[in-house]
Amino acid sequence: MKKITVLDLKRMKAEGKRIVMITAYDYAFAKIFDPLVDVILVGDSLGTVVYGYETTLPVTMDDMVRHTSAVARGRKRAFLVADMPFMSFQVSPEKAVENACLLLKEGGAEAVKLEGGVTMFETIRKITSCDIPVMGHVGLTPQSIHRMGGYRIQGREKEARKRLLEDAKAVEEAGAFSLVLEGIPSEVAEEITESVSIPTIGIGAGPYCDGQVLVMHDLLGLFLDFKPKFVKRYAELAPVVEEAVKEFAREVREGKFPDSEHTFFLEEK
Repeated sequence: MKKITVLDLKRMKAEGKRIVMITAYDYAFAKIFDPLVDVILVGDSLGTVVYGYETTLPVTMDDMVRHTSAVARGRKRAFLVADMPFMSFQVSPEKAVENACLLLKEGGAEAVKLEGGVTMFETIRKITSCDIPVMGHVGLTPQSIHRMGGYRIQGREKEARKRLLEDAKAVEEAGAFSLVLEGIPSEVAEEITESVSIPTIGIGAGPYCDGQVLVMHDLLGLFLDFKPKFVKRYAELAPVVEEAVKEFAREVREGKFPDSEHTFFLEEK
């Protein structure tokens, strides 16, 4: 089973092969996803789908290191990227390097992802100068939710499209190996993808990116609080889980579980 590296991802763009990325937050799901996808992202989306926060802003470095290390133990093939949480990289490039190192050294990540374009140029360049691969992220950036006035599609106006293209090119020039495009019109994502040499990975950015990513809870139908337009549920697991737990509860209450098949005895039959 060949290990995926940054060189493979760059080669996939050059050869027109689509990159598959999914989020994971623990060992068990990492093991399931590992042979099936190219990149596993330990996203700060764990703030909403795992911890139940309203936004990703409360997620800490300790949270990210803990979940990244769990995922790292469950994967062997896929390339592992960890999100840099809010305020782990915005304070200074030096602090960003320190936290990126933690995600690799203690978390077992192979790259970090951070939000922002032109304004993050020096930070990305500083991290990559330490031989830490960086995945950029422009467009709808959830850590900027208050500045953006909510989860709004970005890049519909001419000036906004221009800024997105400038952001993408700045991320590439700073040394990032790939770029997430989130919540932007398909035509804008297509233009960016054709304008940069690094792979683009879309989420709510249409079909013309070099790859696609979804949050695992959305893809599997485990997170039901809301469903963005760009999400396709490939399974509806919440009702399956509910039915299994309902059956377990019924059997316990009726004294049917555990039965002899699931019980130990002094002398096994």
